Amino acid sequence: MNSTVAFAVRDVHKVFFSSDRAVHALTNINLDIETGSFTCILGPSGCGKSTLLRILGGLEKPTSGSVETAALGGEEVPASAYVFQDHGVFPWLTVADNVSFGLEMAGVKKKERRDIAMQWLSKVGMEQFATAYPEQLSGGMRQRVAIARAFATGSPYLLMDEPLGALDAQTRRVMQEQLLQLWQEEQKTVVLVTHAIEEALLLGDRVITMTARPGQVKEDDVVPFVRPRSLDLEADSGFIAMKSRIWRTLRTEVNESLGVSA
Repeated sequence: MNSTVAFAVRDVHKVFFSSDRAVHALTNINLDIETGSFTCILGPSGCGKSTLLRILGGLEKPTSGSVETAALGGEEVPASAYVFQDHGVFPWLTVADNVSFGLEMAGVKKKERRDIAMQWLSKVGMEQFATAYPEQLSGGMRQRVAIARAFATGSPYLLMDEPLGALDAQTRRVMQEQLLQLWQEEQKTVVLVTHAIEEALLLGDRVITMTARPGQVKEDDVVPFVRPRSLDLEADSGFIAMKSRIWRTLRTEVNESLGVSA
């Protein structure tokens, strides 16, 4: 496997079985995701985007096919950090303890993990809430904690499933800028599932558009806009044109998923 490839996805199929039927979630997925890249995955609801993300991280096994990662010498389960739509912070832990949780599980000594947690809380503007509990925070603040926790683990891989989808429009914009800045500083390998084309083009090096279920790769676009980027990019004519083109591709699959004729 090429060392510049973080994830090599080969002929991945996923079928979920219940007592009365089989649901084909993914079929014939082949992807190479480069180390240090930011890849965004678009597709209609139910097309298998989240399933693919979970397979990348080892939370699901493919029914057939394989996922390999260079960082672990080709083993199939990468050591990935996750950020989910519902943030997933632990309500019984303080903000600082939430951020340092993964480090504690990895056996990092208390002072070191505290220092790392405070460093990342500072980066996301949450250091003054280190001793607070999640119930005392807004949704956007809890999501900042989740993002800080994911970066603090030191994992080379960050897998994000609609991490900003539950936020209000203004908070989402601020978080997009913050995530963009953190990635540009850290250059981790990020795979982000989103429903927002604008978000994919603003953050990503590459946009994968999937078909309706069973999910396949319909289109694989390299995002041509230079970095560093800011939200001002959305006013660029090239950005607007690419957004429109991807929407035309995606709209067909959304209609298919809804059973609507084009």
